[in-house]
Amino acid sequence: MAATTFSLQSIVRPNILALKPYRCARDDFSSGVLLDANENAYGPALNPTSDAAVASAGLDINRYPDPHQTDLKNLLAKFRNIPGPEHFFLGVGSDEVIDMIFRVFCVPGKDAVLITPPTYGMYSVSAQINDVEVKKATLTLDGNFQLNVDEIEKQINANPNIKVIFLCSPGNPTGSALSHESIRRVLTLPNYKGIVAVDEAYVDFIEDGKEGSTATWVTQYPNLIVMQTMSKSFGLAGVRLGVAITTPEIASYMNATKAPYNIASTTSHVAQEALQPKGLDILHKHIAVMIEERGRLLEAFKSIAGLGKVLGTNDSNFVLVEVLDKDGKPSNERAFGVYTDMAKRQGLVVRFRGTEIGCEGCLRITVGTPEENETVIRLLTEQLGS
Repeated sequence: MAATTFSLQSIVRPNILALKPYRCARDDFSSGVLLDANENAYGPALNPTSDAAVASAGLDINRYPDPHQTDLKNLLAKFRNIPGPEHFFLGVGSDEVIDMIFRVFCVPGKDAVLITPPTYGMYSVSAQINDVEVKKATLTLDGNFQLNVDEIEKQINANPNIKVIFLCSPGNPTGSALSHESIRRVLTLPNYKGIVAVDEAYVDFIEDGKEGSTATWVTQYPNLIVMQTMSKSFGLAGVRLGVAITTPEIASYMNATKAPYNIASTTSHVAQEALQPKGLDILHKHIAVMIEERGRLLEAFKSIAGLGKVLGTNDSNFVLVEVLDKDGKPSNERAFGVYTDMAKRQGLVVRFRGTEIGCEGCLRITVGTPEENETVIRLLTEQLGS
């Protein structure tokens, strides 16, 4: 059941409610002899080879990009089974999406957000940048990393200034997809009047048959924002495109607050190419290979004596695994030693996550190519076999 007592206007910052968005002539007219935006009509300052490459891609990069990105949003809506482009905000990576949520909903020095550690570090960084307090409700520390909804509700009841709850599913660094039942419970907490932001950066790596994206729920829950990205499954980290899927009302406030031309023409062009049938065929093939390779890593890690449990439910494109000391206990010291030695001496860079709550002695290892994964298995065996 959708939240029935939610009032968007009561939680949007007053200055955003009063905001008159920046408007330009391109909001009304986008073709013809364009002498409205003080652009350079002579074209980009590129050498002929580069200029030809840009022209062949159909990009007029001496012109400002489409401020609304309707074509791209339509493709995303079709791909994610969302009713239309009015449900979208696009940002320069998920980082801008996260920051925009703070800017629209959280009054600096007054409001708070709630996070569920261990989780993605940018929620706390953005909170500090925006002078917003951070409250915490730790995930279950049984190795599965699921929501403790009772603790979330306790924090909500004790802190009425909480405006946003950030949920990461699948989680980073946990790799665990949160149960849909628990997310629904958070969305409908009786005393909560704020936003629930579900970060689904890794959602495409959840295997078929398991609970997947919550993006289509935005037509049911007026307080839901689903964050996604084209950096992970699409392999487009360099183009920096983050996506928020939400209600048209919330999207309108986020779009009114953004800079007018935040999405570059090159970013939009590449993203639209990736969302064409040929691009989507490649996407699905790559996902299938990564899931298969993830399984191979999980199986191989069972036979490496110095590795302990693989934590999380493994719904992402990485694996979180314990490094053990000589007594068979998770060891930050040994894990950090393995991490630094492999990077400095052997050129293999993974991520040490042992300082995160519930992740003692853990390395987070991204699923690479078959050759890269073979290197991971070989070097970990060498490092931990002595």
